[in-house]
Amino acid sequence: MHFGHFVTTGKIMSADTKIAELLTELHQLIKQTQEERSRSEHNLLNIQKTHERMQTENKTSPYYRTKLRGLYTTARADAEAECSILRHALDKIAEIKSLLEERRIAAKMAGVNSDNDPPRKTMRRGVLMTLLQQSAMTLPLWIGKPGDSPPPLCGAMPASSDYVAKQGDKVAARVKAVDGDEQWILAEVVSYSHSANKRHTLSRRRIIPLPQWKANPETDPEALFSKDQLVLALYPQTTCFYRALIHTHPHRPQDDYSVLFEDTSYADGYSPPLNVAQRYVVACKENKKK
Repeated sequence: MHFGHFVTTGKIMSADTKIAELLTELHQLIKQTQEERSRSEHNLLNIQKTHERMQTENKTSPYYRTKLRGLYTTARADAEAECSILRHALDKIAEIKSLLEERRIAAKMAGVNSDNDPPRKTMRRGVLMTLLQQSAMTLPLWIGKPGDSPPPLCGAMPASSDYVAKQGDKVAARVKAVDGDEQWILAEVVSYSHSANKRHTLSRRRIIPLPQWKANPETDPEALFSKDQLVLALYPQTTCFYRALIHTHPHRPQDDYSVLFEDTSYADGYSPPLNVAQRYVVACKENKKK
Protein backbone atom coordinates (compact mmCIF):
# COMPACT_ATOMS: atom_id res chain seq x y z
CA MET A 1 0.00 0.00 0.00
CA HIS A 2 1.26 3.48 -0.87
CA PHE A 3 2.84 5.51 1.93
CA GLY A 4 0.55 8.43 1.09
CA HIS A 5 -2.44 6.30 2.05
CA PHE A 6 -1.05 5.83 5.56
CA VAL A 7 -0.44 9.58 5.86
CA THR A 8 -4.01 10.35 4.77
CA THR A 9 -5.45 7.72 7.10
CA GLY A 10 -3.45 9.25 9.93
CA LYS A 11 -4.87 12.70 9.13
CA ILE A 12 -8.40 11.30 9.12
CA MET A 13 -7.90 9.60 12.49
CA SER A 14 -6.37 12.78 13.93
CA ALA A 15 -9.37 14.78 12.67
CA ASP A 16 -11.77 12.25 14.21
CA THR A 17 -10.04 12.62 17.59
CA LYS A 18 -10.15 16.41 17.44
CA ILE A 19 -13.83 16.38 16.39
CA ALA A 20 -14.68 14.15 19.35
CA GLU A 21 -12.92 16.61 21.69
CA LEU A 22 -14.74 19.58 20.16
CA LEU A 23 -18.11 17.83 20.46
CA THR A 24 -17.45 17.31 24.17
CA GLU A 25 -16.57 20.99 24.57
CA LEU A 26 -19.69 21.97 22.60
CA HIS A 27 -21.86 19.84 24.89
CA GLN A 28 -20.43 21.63 27.91
CA LEU A 29 -21.10 25.03 26.34
CA ILE A 30 -24.71 24.07 25.65
CA LYS A 31 -25.10 23.07 29.30
CA GLN A 32 -23.57 26.39 30.37
CA THR A 33 -26.02 28.25 28.14
CA GLN A 34 -28.97 26.51 29.78
CA GLU A 35 -27.57 27.18 33.26
CA GLU A 36 -27.04 30.86 32.42
CA ARG A 37 -30.57 31.13 31.03
CA SER A 38 -32.09 29.46 34.09
CA ARG A 39 -30.13 31.78 36.36
CA SER A 40 -31.39 34.90 34.55
CA GLU A 41 -35.04 33.84 34.60
CA HIS A 42 -35.45 34.94 38.23
CA ASN A 43 -34.37 38.48 37.37
CA LEU A 44 -36.67 38.63 34.32
CA LEU A 45 -39.56 37.51 36.51
CA ASN A 46 -38.76 40.32 38.95
CA ILE A 47 -38.90 42.84 36.09
CA GLN A 48 -42.32 41.54 35.04
CA LYS A 49 -43.67 41.64 38.61
CA THR A 50 -42.35 45.17 39.14
CA HIS A 51 -44.13 46.42 36.02
CA GLU A 52 -47.34 44.70 37.18
CA ARG A 53 -47.12 46.45 40.58
CA MET A 54 -46.57 49.80 38.87
CA GLN A 55 -49.67 49.24 36.73
CA THR A 56 -51.71 48.23 39.76
CA GLU A 57 -50.61 51.29 41.76
CA ASN A 58 -50.82 53.45 38.60
CA LYS A 59 -47.67 55.39 39.46
CA THR A 60 -43.94 55.44 38.74
CA SER A 61 -42.19 56.35 41.97
CA PRO A 62 -38.42 57.01 42.38
CA TYR A 63 -38.27 53.65 44.18
CA TYR A 64 -39.60 51.74 41.16
CA ARG A 65 -37.38 53.68 38.75
CA THR A 66 -34.28 52.83 40.77
CA LYS A 67 -35.33 49.22 41.16
CA LEU A 68 -36.04 48.79 37.44
CA ARG A 69 -32.75 50.43 36.51
CA GLY A 70 -30.90 47.88 38.62
CA LEU A 71 -32.96 44.96 37.31
CA TYR A 72 -32.43 45.96 33.66
CA THR A 73 -28.69 46.43 34.23
CA THR A 74 -28.51 42.91 35.60
CA ALA A 75 -30.65 41.56 32.74
CA ARG A 76 -28.34 43.15 30.18
CA ALA A 77 -25.26 41.66 31.86
CA ASP A 78 -26.97 38.23 31.92
CA ALA A 79 -27.85 38.51 28.22
CA GLU A 80 -24.27 39.49 27.32
CA ALA A 81 -22.91 36.53 29.29
CA GLU A 82 -25.27 34.13 27.52
CA CYS A 83 -24.43 35.71 24.15
CA SER A 84 -20.70 35.19 24.83
CA ILE A 85 -21.24 31.50 25.53
CA LEU A 86 -23.39 31.08 22.41
CA ARG A 87 -20.76 32.76 20.21
CA HIS A 88 -18.14 30.44 21.69
CA ALA A 89 -20.40 27.49 20.83
CA LEU A 90 -20.83 28.78 17.26
CA ASP A 91 -17.04 28.97 16.93
CA LYS A 92 -16.81 25.31 18.00
CA ILE A 93 -19.46 24.32 15.44
CA ALA A 94 -17.57 26.18 12.70
CA GLU A 95 -14.35 24.40 13.70
CA ILE A 96 -16.09 21.01 13.64
CA LYS A 97 -17.55 21.70 10.19
CA SER A 98 -14.13 22.75 8.92
CA LEU A 99 -12.53 19.54 10.22
CA LEU A 100 -15.32 17.44 8.69
CA GLU A 101 -14.73 19.15 5.34
CA GLU A 102 -10.96 18.56 5.59
CA ARG A 103 -11.63 14.93 6.45
CA ARG A 104 -13.98 14.55 3.48
CA ILE A 105 -11.44 16.06 1.09
CA ALA A 106 -8.61 13.91 2.46
CA ALA A 107 -10.69 10.75 2.07
CA LYS A 108 -11.77 11.79 -1.41
CA MET A 109 -8.23 12.48 -2.57
CA ALA A 110 -7.09 9.11 -1.18
CA GLY A 111 -9.99 7.26 -2.77
CA VAL A 112 -11.44 6.36 0.62
CA ASN A 113 -15.18 7.01 0.90
CA SER A 114 -17.22 7.00 4.07
CA ASP A 115 -20.77 5.64 4.29
CA ASN A 116 -22.07 9.21 4.11
CA ASP A 117 -19.94 10.13 1.10
CA PRO A 118 -20.51 7.53 -1.64
CA PRO A 119 -18.24 7.37 -4.69
CA ARG A 120 -18.99 9.97 -7.35
CA LYS A 121 -19.49 7.33 -10.08
CA THR A 122 -22.22 5.48 -8.18
CA MET A 123 -24.01 8.48 -6.66
CA ARG A 124 -27.65 8.46 -7.69
CA ARG A 125 -29.35 11.67 -8.75
CA GLY A 126 -31.69 11.58 -5.76
CA VAL A 127 -28.75 11.25 -3.36
CA LEU A 128 -26.97 14.21 -4.98
CA MET A 129 -30.07 16.40 -4.74
CA THR A 130 -30.43 15.49 -1.06
CA LEU A 131 -26.79 16.43 -0.41
CA LEU A 132 -27.28 19.78 -2.14
CA GLN A 133 -30.36 20.46 -0.04
CA GLN A 134 -28.50 19.55 3.16
CA SER A 135 -25.64 21.85 2.17
CA ALA A 136 -28.10 24.72 1.77
CA MET A 137 -29.85 24.00 5.08
CA THR A 138 -26.63 23.76 7.08
CA LEU A 139 -25.05 26.91 5.63
CA PRO A 140 -24.27 28.95 8.77
CA LEU A 141 -26.17 32.15 9.48
CA TRP A 142 -23.95 35.21 9.83
CA ILE A 143 -24.41 36.60 13.35
CA GLY A 144 -22.34 39.73 13.75
CA LYS A 145 -21.87 41.89 16.81
CA PRO A 146 -23.69 45.24 17.01
CA GLY A 147 -22.17 47.57 14.42
CA ASP A 148 -20.52 44.78 12.41
CA SER A 149 -21.02 44.77 8.63
CA PRO A 150 -21.70 41.50 6.78
CA PRO A 151 -18.40 40.04 5.50
CA PRO A 152 -17.61 39.04 1.90
CA LEU A 153 -19.53 35.93 0.77
CA CYS A 154 -22.34 36.55 3.25
CA GLY A 155 -25.54 36.29 1.23
CA ALA A 156 -25.28 38.66 -1.74
CA MET A 157 -21.99 40.21 -0.58
CA PRO A 158 -19.34 39.58 -3.26
CA ALA A 159 -15.96 37.98 -2.62
CA SER A 160 -13.05 40.29 -1.86
CA SER A 161 -10.90 41.36 -4.83
CA ASP A 162 -8.00 39.18 -3.65
CA TYR A 163 -10.14 36.10 -3.02
CA VAL A 164 -8.58 32.80 -4.06
CA ALA A 165 -10.77 29.69 -3.98
CA LYS A 166 -9.64 27.00 -1.55
CA GLN A 167 -9.74 23.26 -2.07
CA GLY A 168 -13.28 22.07 -1.40
CA ASP A 169 -14.94 25.45 -2.02
CA LYS A 170 -18.24 25.28 -3.90
CA VAL A 171 -18.50 27.65 -6.86
CA ALA A 172 -20.52 28.44 -9.94
CA ALA A 173 -18.17 27.67 -12.84
CA ARG A 174 -18.63 28.62 -16.48
CA VAL A 175 -17.61 25.66 -18.64
CA LYS A 176 -18.21 24.36 -22.14
CA ALA A 177 -20.93 21.74 -22.45
CA VAL A 178 -20.76 18.70 -24.72
CA ASP A 179 -22.56 20.61 -27.50
CA GLY A 180 -20.01 23.41 -27.29
CA ASP A 181 -22.30 25.92 -25.58
CA GLU A 182 -21.15 27.51 -22.35
CA GLN A 183 -23.11 27.10 -19.13
CA TRP A 184 -22.76 27.80 -15.43
CA ILE A 185 -22.52 24.63 -13.33
CA LEU A 186 -22.16 23.83 -9.66
CA ALA A 187 -18.55 22.78 -9.09
CA GLU A 188 -16.06 22.01 -6.32
CA VAL A 189 -12.56 23.44 -6.40
CA VAL A 190 -9.88 20.74 -6.54
CA SER A 191 -6.92 23.12 -6.51
CA TYR A 192 -5.86 26.60 -7.49
CA SER A 193 -2.78 27.02 -9.63
CA HIS A 194 -1.29 29.55 -12.01
CA SER A 195 -0.46 26.65 -14.31
CA ALA A 196 -2.78 24.20 -16.05
CA ASN A 197 -3.96 20.96 -14.50
CA LYS A 198 -5.69 17.82 -15.73
CA ARG A 199 -9.24 18.92 -14.93
CA HIS A 200 -11.22 22.00 -15.95
CA THR A 201 -8.77 24.89 -15.94
CA LEU A 202 -10.71 28.12 -15.54
CA SER A 203 -9.68 31.73 -15.09
CA ARG A 204 -10.87 33.54 -11.98
CA ARG A 205 -13.40 35.53 -14.04
CA ARG A 206 -15.17 32.25 -14.89
CA ILE A 207 -15.60 31.34 -11.24
CA ILE A 208 -18.18 32.77 -8.82
CA PRO A 209 -17.77 31.53 -5.23
CA LEU A 210 -20.99 30.53 -3.48
CA PRO A 211 -22.01 32.25 -0.23
CA GLN A 212 -20.30 30.92 2.88
CA TRP A 213 -22.93 32.40 5.23
CA LYS A 214 -26.64 33.04 5.02
CA ALA A 215 -27.64 36.67 5.50
CA ASN A 216 -30.20 37.42 8.19
CA PRO A 217 -33.00 39.53 6.62
CA GLU A 218 -33.93 40.86 10.07
CA THR A 219 -30.47 42.29 10.89
CA ASP A 220 -28.55 42.50 7.58
CA PRO A 221 -31.08 43.19 4.78
CA GLU A 222 -28.34 44.96 2.79
CA ALA A 223 -26.67 41.55 2.31
CA LEU A 224 -29.62 40.26 0.26
CA PHE A 225 -30.35 40.64 -3.44
CA SER A 226 -33.09 43.17 -4.23
CA LYS A 227 -36.38 42.55 -5.99
CA ASP A 228 -35.98 42.42 -9.80
CA GLN A 229 -32.18 42.11 -9.51
CA LEU A 230 -30.58 39.86 -12.14
CA VAL A 231 -28.86 36.80 -10.63
CA LEU A 232 -27.65 33.31 -11.43
CA ALA A 233 -29.69 30.73 -9.53
CA LEU A 234 -29.42 26.95 -9.34
CA TYR A 235 -32.46 25.54 -11.14
CA PRO A 236 -34.33 23.15 -8.80
CA GLN A 237 -33.34 19.47 -9.12
CA THR A 238 -30.35 20.30 -11.35
CA THR A 239 -26.70 21.28 -10.94
CA CYS A 240 -26.87 24.15 -13.44
CA PHE A 241 -27.19 27.87 -12.80
CA TYR A 242 -29.46 29.97 -15.01
CA ARG A 243 -30.24 33.64 -15.24
CA ALA A 244 -33.19 34.78 -13.14
CA LEU A 245 -34.83 37.81 -11.57
CA ILE A 246 -35.42 38.08 -7.85
CA HIS A 247 -39.18 37.88 -7.27
CA THR A 248 -39.08 38.10 -3.47
CA HIS A 249 -36.17 37.92 -1.05
CA PRO A 250 -36.13 35.95 2.23
CA HIS A 251 -38.04 37.52 5.12
CA ARG A 252 -36.68 35.14 7.77
CA PRO A 253 -33.25 33.49 8.07
CA GLN A 254 -34.59 30.07 7.03
CA ASP A 255 -36.50 31.38 4.00
CA ASP A 256 -35.47 30.92 0.37
CA TYR A 257 -35.44 33.41 -2.48
CA SER A 258 -38.33 33.28 -4.92
CA VAL A 259 -36.94 33.78 -8.44
CA LEU A 260 -38.22 34.03 -12.01
CA PHE A 261 -36.00 32.09 -14.42
CA GLU A 262 -35.58 33.37 -17.96
CA ASP A 263 -37.71 31.04 -20.12
CA THR A 264 -38.79 31.85 -23.68
CA SER A 265 -41.57 29.25 -23.51
CA TYR A 266 -43.59 31.74 -21.44
CA ALA A 267 -45.24 34.82 -22.92
CA ASP A 268 -43.41 37.29 -20.68
CA GLY A 269 -40.10 35.43 -21.00
CA TYR A 270 -39.97 34.26 -17.38
CA SER A 271 -41.01 31.12 -15.52
CA PRO A 272 -43.46 31.11 -12.61
CA PRO A 273 -41.79 31.84 -9.23
CA LEU A 274 -39.52 29.05 -7.95
CA ASN A 275 -37.77 28.82 -4.59
CA VAL A 276 -33.97 28.72 -4.46
CA ALA A 277 -31.89 28.67 -1.25
CA GLN A 278 -29.48 31.53 -0.44
CA ARG A 279 -26.62 29.06 -0.88
CA TYR A 280 -27.32 28.80 -4.61
CA VAL A 281 -28.02 32.39 -5.66
CA VAL A 282 -25.11 34.53 -6.90
CA ALA A 283 -24.65 37.79 -8.78
CA CYS A 284 -24.94 37.61 -12.56
CA LYS A 285 -22.00 39.17 -14.38
CA GLU A 286 -23.96 39.55 -17.63
CA ASN A 287 -26.46 42.40 -17.44
CA LYS A 288 -28.08 42.08 -20.86
CA LYS A 289 -31.00 39.71 -21.32
CA LYS A 290 -30.30 36.94 -23.81
